[in-house]
Amino acid sequence: MSELFQHWPQLMAAYSLYLVAVITPGPANLAIMGTAMNEGRKRGIVIALGIFTGSFTWAMAAALGLAAVLTRYGEILQLLKIVGGLYMLYLAFKAARSLRRAPSGEDLTTPVRQKSLWRVYLTGYAIHLTNPKAIFGWLATISLGLPPGASAISVAIVVCGCLLTGITVFMTYALLFSTRRAVNLYRNARRPLDALMALFFGAAGVKMISSAL
Repeated sequence: MSELFQHWPQLMAAYSLYLVAVITPGPANLAIMGTAMNEGRKRGIVIALGIFTGSFTWAMAAALGLAAVLTRYGEILQLLKIVGGLYMLYLAFKAARSLRRAPSGEDLTTPVRQKSLWRVYLTGYAIHLTNPKAIFGWLATISLGLPPGASAISVAIVVCGCLLTGITVFMTYALLFSTRRAVNLYRNARRPLDALMALFFGAAGVKMISSAL
């Protein structure tokens, strides 16, 4: 408990930084929104859990110093960016392909073809795991929240607090965008929303690949 009060200002700064980062629209949040509206609450929650697992993976990597390894061995980071960029382009292709479906007469809560829950989970995990910005975001958060020579308990306090914030935000997105009002909104504006997701994922993919070349 003394660790908590001793570093309270730094912890609040770290939590605030992470909260802003996690609520900002990005590939992960857009994937949760789209899945919840298009495939229902259950799959929205499952993809949110996959994304949270990816966040947990990067949190552990940052806490163990993997970011320093990636910075030192630049070719590993470049490869990660290329793989992540290709995956973003794949998601853009899927969003663009969905534009060809008829916008009327659909029940978006029961789509004709649904991926298994396991595939939905892995999709969320892959989205977050192939984003190299995530680990550096975690590194910045941990660095901001901890003084030099901080104990393992202090590291655990920062990481656990941020993970609790992350799962809360991800689940809120999944629950909020799986409501009937959100589904009706998606039904009425599906094409523009799918086009927006295709453009966003495509731009993210191109940016990640170009930054690695």
